[in-house]
Amino acid sequence: MMRRFLFFYLILIQAVCAFAQTDTTQQVAAGRFNQKNQVQKPYVILISADGFRYDYAKKYQAEHLLTYAATGITAASMKPSFPSITFPNHYAIVSGRYPSHSGLVANQFYDRKRNEIYAISQREKVVDPYWYGGTPLWVLAEKQGLLSASFYWVGSEAPIQGISPSYFYYFNSDKYVNVSIESRIAAVKNWLSLPEDRRPHLITFYFPEVDGAGHTYGPDAEETRQAVKLVDEQIAQLVKALEPLGLPINYIFVSDHGMTAVDVANPIRMPSSINRDEFVITVSSGTVVNLYAKKSKYIKPTYNALKSSAKNYNVYLKRSVPASLHYGKKDDWYGRIGDIVLFPHWPQVFSDKDPGKGYHGFDPDKVKDMHATFYAWGPAFKSGMQIETFQNVEVYQVVTRILGLNLADKIDGTSQLAEQILKK
Repeated sequence: MMRRFLFFYLILIQAVCAFAQTDTTQQVAAGRFNQKNQVQKPYVILISADGFRYDYAKKYQAEHLLTYAATGITAASMKPSFPSITFPNHYAIVSGRYPSHSGLVANQFYDRKRNEIYAISQREKVVDPYWYGGTPLWVLAEKQGLLSASFYWVGSEAPIQGISPSYFYYFNSDKYVNVSIESRIAAVKNWLSLPEDRRPHLITFYFPEVDGAGHTYGPDAEETRQAVKLVDEQIAQLVKALEPLGLPINYIFVSDHGMTAVDVANPIRMPSSINRDEFVITVSSGTVVNLYAKKSKYIKPTYNALKSSAKNYNVYLKRSVPASLHYGKKDDWYGRIGDIVLFPHWPQVFSDKDPGKGYHGFDPDKVKDMHATFYAWGPAFKSGMQIETFQNVEVYQVVTRILGLNLADKIDGTSQLAEQILKK
């Protein structure tokens, strides 16, 4: 009897601890107000649907998104930064920097200064500002007296430069405690219904559903179509809920990357020539392998062995990665790219298990399926305009121009896109 009691007691303690780690309450920075010269500024809601490939809206007839975009800006596609994976590209959009210049070089990578691995699954790393370089849009806004809010975005949970959005939520994907879309839309409406001095002018908002479906079932599956339609309906709910407020809201709908079908029957196993005692190994999305030598003497012989036996993947020393990827030694501002990097040839991926049906992370110049979506509409945008493909770091200055923010540090994005699509 006592053993049975102890067993159920331990189960209860584990459940309580797990629940305590999932904070679903709104985080509010006390004592912040819009400066008087900021309260009449317009509003920007930056929305991301993870894995929403550039052609999904037309492919799966996302009617609401296509209708909204027709009143504003429709891009042929938006090219993600390399590697075309989730955390680096969400942060590239809001920092205006390539992943190698922001420090977030992959979903998982090694940092020599701390002798630690950053992984998106580790909450203590995700909320630590050490890992995030540059000045994300909400930090830029808050520093200039303009309030911001976030319902999930990479980096928004960490006090970067000591600053978090005035209002934000910690991300959680637990289906038992996840915040419903109705509650999330209500939160945005509540933010925009606040008095002018406490109302956020920049809001980031995130949808994970399309990426999850694409990974599990593939980009051409019925489940992926349903996920696209779901997000489309939820965007319509958001817009409809905010219309009665009568505010000059500008919507920017983006994705971090696309999705492609891969060869599930022939995954690339980790090469046997890599000695795990000599290298720290990180793998992101099955498409980027970084090898960090524990001693420099290990680099050359391992590189030579990999080059001589490589099949269906490229092997590069950090100094020889193609410049177009912005992922080599010259671009490695934070020293977080491997001494040796491996990139698989599409449609194959690295995996020591059976891979899923959909992947991303490939070079977007070689695999068009990696391209992301960009639509924008609202009073700041020109009407009925179709534009060609552009790089995702260009979005940064679109937002800063709309909100009248001054740039704070070096970015990779230019003003070209803003000048093209914004009204004078």
